[in-house]
Amino acid sequence: MDKSAGQKRASQLLYPPLDPFDQRMLDVGDGHRIYVEQCGHPKGIPVVVLHGGPGGGCSPAMRRYFDPEEFRVILFDQRGCGRSRPHASVTANTTWHLVQDIETIRTALGIDRWILFGGSWGATLALIYAQTHPDRVAYLALRGVFLMTQAELDWFYGGGAGQFWPDLWARFAEMIPMDERGDMIEAYHRRLFSGDLMLETRYARAWASWENALASIDHDGPLGEAPADYARAFARLENHYFRNRGFLDRDGQLLQDIPLIAHIPATIVQGRYDMVCPPASAWALAERWGRADLRMVPLAGHALSEPGISAELVRTMRGVQRQAAALGL
Repeated sequence: MDKSAGQKRASQLLYPPLDPFDQRMLDVGDGHRIYVEQCGHPKGIPVVVLHGGPGGGCSPAMRRYFDPEEFRVILFDQRGCGRSRPHASVTANTTWHLVQDIETIRTALGIDRWILFGGSWGATLALIYAQTHPDRVAYLALRGVFLMTQAELDWFYGGGAGQFWPDLWARFAEMIPMDERGDMIEAYHRRLFSGDLMLETRYARAWASWENALASIDHDGPLGEAPADYARAFARLENHYFRNRGFLDRDGQLLQDIPLIAHIPATIVQGRYDMVCPPASAWALAERWGRADLRMVPLAGHALSEPGISAELVRTMRGVQRQAAALGL
């Protein structure tokens, strides 16, 4: 990592802001329409960005990790969030719907094989898509690995992370009656899907605040309330996916199915002090996946926007750019 990265803001480490050359709403069935955009070089190296959450949506900053003269960058808002519609809907919204949506985008844009770039839940989705369609993936660039295991959910919603942030955990837990705190995901589910918009928004903001407060080591404590519409989609979708364990067939599935993608090269960028997705998952993934290069970033947490994380991701994509011909792109 560039030693000067720690003194710079993440935005100073990225490529300049750019606008999309293509924006569209894509009908993916089941009543869902998803927002898709392309930027960079129309004939460049194709890379699809998978945002986190579930429910986080994509942002203009996510366009800036790639040389716009070399990459064709595809971003989209997953079902139910961002500019996709219907907003905050969990109907026909599962991991397998999202995998099919990614394939629909690839086909619609006439792409044969591409690079997957995803962090947190985006890394989870990248792994699931790659294991389902390994012939369509040339490279994976992953950040803040989340493997959708019960142990990870227990860490974040069962009091593990709360051992480091007892004040913020108390604020999150005190929203729930004592007799329901044995299963915080289920307890929040009852409120987030109550049918009372004001109640849903109140609990959605509490859900989002707990995660956002722990995302970066550059701040200590809450960042303020998220906008109501964003928080409601983010919290409802995360809760829906976590309550259903990512709609996977078995706990530990992503690690067990690494042989399906053992031939695909990858880079894993992981913050050493990631409190949301602890480094043990990234380490286990790299240990099992021979072609994955784990880059542990010191003095960094979970957030994409942290300078050390951003610097390493930009470096990673420059390296991929140099390998494009060898990757068949």
